[in-house]
Amino acid sequence: MKIPLLTAAATVLLLAGAPAFAQIDDAQIAAIVVTANQVDVDAGKLAVERSRTPAVVEFARLMITDHTGVNEAATALVTRLGVTPKENPTSASLKQAGDENLARLRKLDGAAFDTAYVEHEVAYHEQVIAAIDGTLIPGATNGELKALLVKVRPAFDAHLAHARQLLGSLTKR
Repeated sequence: MKIPLLTAAATVLLLAGAPAFAQIDDAQIAAIVVTANQVDVDAGKLAVERSRTPAVVEFARLMITDHTGVNEAATALVTRLGVTPKENPTSASLKQAGDENLARLRKLDGAAFDTAYVEHEVAYHEQVIAAIDGTLIPGATNGELKALLVKVRPAFDAHLAHARQLLGSLTKR
């Protein structure tokens, strides 16, 4: 089952690299980071509950652990810096698309659920990597926030590679 690539979140994240978004500030970046990671944590929790495929459950647990860790690090940093995450159109769109994805996934079972979940993970990580590279890292003005984004960036590449490999194995079943 082929799913649509993300709804509004994909569009917003793709456009996030455009010059019109050059005015993003650290408070907005913090909100985007926390929201993007929470969306993946929530999807991972649903996959742990619903999937009966050990490799999918293992991947979902990794998403929960890694993205929770990024959120904890980001929250600790912005708290220490005295930055309050500021909701913005991108963070709102991410939240909305995450909720829509969960609603769609809740309607699926078995192999259809597994495939849809992992397809979404591939698309989501592709879009988040584009946003990290095109907007979040270049837009961060605080050196520590920028360093955190640079530090976690390779994990997103690893997640994407893992999701692609897992999707390949699911489509061969």
